[in-house]
Amino acid sequence: MQSLTQTSLTIDEFLSSPLANENYEFFDGELTEKMSPKRSHSRVTLKLSRLLDDWSKNKGEVGIEWAIRLKREGKDWCPLPDLLYVSFEKLGNIILEDDACPIPPDLVIEVISQGQSFGDLSEKAEAYLKAGVDRVWLIDTQVKKITIFYPDSPPQTKQGNDSLEDNILPNLSLTPHYIFEKAGLS
Repeated sequence: MQSLTQTSLTIDEFLSSPLANENYEFFDGELTEKMSPKRSHSRVTLKLSRLLDDWSKNKGEVGIEWAIRLKREGKDWCPLPDLLYVSFEKLGNIILEDDACPIPPDLVIEVISQGQSFGDLSEKAEAYLKAGVDRVWLIDTQVKKITIFYPDSPPQTKQGNDSLEDNILPNLSLTPHYIFEKAGLS
């Protein structure tokens, strides 16, 4: 990933610039270009976004590469997750504009791309949790596993027909096998 140093750039300047419409993430004045997805990454993101969007009717918002305004180590951070879900319950009276998600979502999903390591994305998952995200899923299309990160317990790795049920995602019934099958990767 290419990093562009812009020490005087604020998060508001970044979000109002043309760079915010490209594949960049912002952290403490620095921009990092996000990797371009390949086929497996794209297929899983597409199918999972459809599954989550169908499930989330009247429950919340699902976004594909929807930037989020967060804090990381006390500094402004604007990551660009592959997918996110934020419940209407969590949003409360916040009116959503055509801007970055203004609060930490319930769920962030990152699909590991070629050239990314599980370790690097695990660190990012921990940063999401510290910033107030409730759950983070790391999806590995190569080994067909999903690792779920929780704020108050160790991560759990799911595969095959393991259930992905979670109290923050009421009545969502998915398994890794089902997701990978729908994406044409099983």
